[in-house]
Amino acid sequence: MNPKTCLRLLCTPLAFLPALALAGEVSLRGEGSVRYQPDSARLQFTASAEHELPQQATEKVATLMSQWREAIDEYQARLQDYSDANVNLYSRTLPSRDRDEEPRTRAVASQTVSFQINDLALLNPLLEQAQSIGLTYHLGPNQFFHSDENGLERQALANAIADARSRCDFVAEQLQQSCGEVVSINVDGGFRPMPMMMAEAKGSADTVTNVGVREVTATVNATFKLN
Repeated sequence: MNPKTCLRLLCTPLAFLPALALAGEVSLRGEGSVRYQPDSARLQFTASAEHELPQQATEKVATLMSQWREAIDEYQARLQDYSDANVNLYSRTLPSRDRDEEPRTRAVASQTVSFQINDLALLNPLLEQAQSIGLTYHLGPNQFFHSDENGLERQALANAIADARSRCDFVAEQLQQSCGEVVSINVDGGFRPMPMMMAEAKGSADTVTNVGVREVTATVNATFKLN
């Protein structure tokens, strides 16, 4: 046999080895999610008052804060990271009613209360007290969270990995093979808690009846061997 012809016959099977190696693997995407309802909230209320004299404005705010502290006395021990120490005082200029009138100023005092609750059963009683005293507040999706969000994220990731394995099993079955060990795996983009529903309340006589359901999702890209 011609040596050149023999060399070509030996090299031809070698040329297909990379394709064979790739054919023994499958790369796919796995997705996982966990739905949950928040059980905790970060809240902030503000007492404010204004007067021609700064002292009078400050005293009005102090009265509001005294009423607030008395109203929440039974809940105080259950409020986490409670803070109400800072008073803010500034002045604002009132618009003139005519050109010849001297600008008038008013002193504005405010004091903010912030804390966290790990029991949403406290939410409406606290809102009712704030409304009755005249404190202002706003509730939005970002203020509600779950006390074990790390655990929920891990569960979503476990679900994504299980989904990737299940898809691999399906693909392998169609090829009359079996899904083997993991060659590589990559967590894609981290976790995304997504509000699905949310009730909002502002400083009126609102109460929150449902804080809504959320979903945390995870995605993995994995490569498995096919046996």
